Amino acid sequence: MTTPEKLIQMVIAIALFVGVMAAILLLTARLKSRNGERVQAVAFVGPALFLVAVGLLYPALKTAYQSFFGANGDNFVGFDNYVDIFTNSSLLTVLRNTMLWVLLVPTLSTFIGLVYAVLVDRSRFEKLAKALVFLPMAISLVGASIIWKFVYEYKGTENEQIGLLNGVLKALGFETYNFLFYAPWNTLFLIVILIWIQAGFAMTILSASIKAIPDDIVEAASLDGVSGLKMFFFITVPSIRPSLIVVLTTISIGTLKVFDIVQTSTGGRFDTSVLAYEYYFQYFVSLNQGLAAALAVVIFALVTPIIIYNVRQMRRLEAR
Repeated sequence: MTTPEKLIQMVIAIALFVGVMAAILLLTARLKSRNGERVQAVAFVGPALFLVAVGLLYPALKTAYQSFFGANGDNFVGFDNYVDIFTNSSLLTVLRNTMLWVLLVPTLSTFIGLVYAVLVDRSRFEKLAKALVFLPMAISLVGASIIWKFVYEYKGTENEQIGLLNGVLKALGFETYNFLFYAPWNTLFLIVILIWIQAGFAMTILSASIKAIPDDIVEAASLDGVSGLKMFFFITVPSIRPSLIVVLTTISIGTLKVFDIVQTSTGGRFDTSVLAYEYYFQYFVSLNQGLAAALAVVIFALVTPIIIYNVRQMRRLEAR
C-alpha cells in the first residue's frame, strides 16, 4: 500500500469517527427524559465495552480454552499443560526465575527510590539529582539491555577488556567473569537492569508523596525530638504508605511481564528464561500452542490480584 493510499484511509477513518460521534450526539441530545439519559450512557459506553470484549475478554477466554489442548491445538489434554508447568525441571527453573524477579525488582527498586527521595529532598542539587536517577526511565528496555550488555561484556583475562565490570576486575588483579553465563547469578545480573530503570519511577512518585506530608506533622515530630531514622520510620514511611503500595504493585505488574531484557541480553539461554519469555518461546519457536496458552493463563492469574489490589490502593490515595 502506497503512502497516499494510507493517508486516504486515515482521512476516511477520521471522517467515519467524527460522523458516528456526531450522529450519537444529535440523537441523544433530543432525549431529555431518564430513559434518554440511559440511552446516552449506552451510546457512549457501549463502543468502549464492545472493544474491551473483542480485544480483551474474547482473547482471554480463547487462550484459557486453548490451554487445555496439545501442541497443535487439536487434541484435548485436560490439565496436562498445567501439570507440565509445575513438574518439568526447565519450566520449574522459569518459575524460580520469575519468582526472583517479582521478589527482588519491586522491593529493591522501591527501597532505592525511597532512600534516594529522602536524601535529596530539599537539597541544593535536588532537581539535578532526581534527573540523573530518572533518566533511565526515558530509555527503552531494549536500549537499557544493550547498554548493560556492554557493562557485562566478557573476554578472557589475557585480552583487552571492553566490558566495564570486567575492566575493573582486571585492573584490581582478579580473573574476568562471564556475568551472563552462570545460573542463577546471571538472572540476578539481569534483574539489576530493571532495578536501574524502575528506581527512577519509584523515586518520582515517592518524592511527590514526601513533599505532600503536612509541615505541621514534621514540625510537631521535630519538637518532640524525633529526627534522623526515627523521623524516617515513624513519620515519613507511615505517611506515604499508600504511595509505597501503589509503587510496589505497579512495578510488580511490570516485572511479571518482563520480556525485552531477557530476549535482548541472553535470548532466554543459560537458565535465564521467565514466564513472559517462555510464552513467546513455546508459541513462536517450539510451536507448542497449548503450553504457551497455559503459561499465558498463569501470568494472567498472577497479575490479576495485584491489579485489583493496586486499583483499590489508588482509589484510597485519590480519596485522601
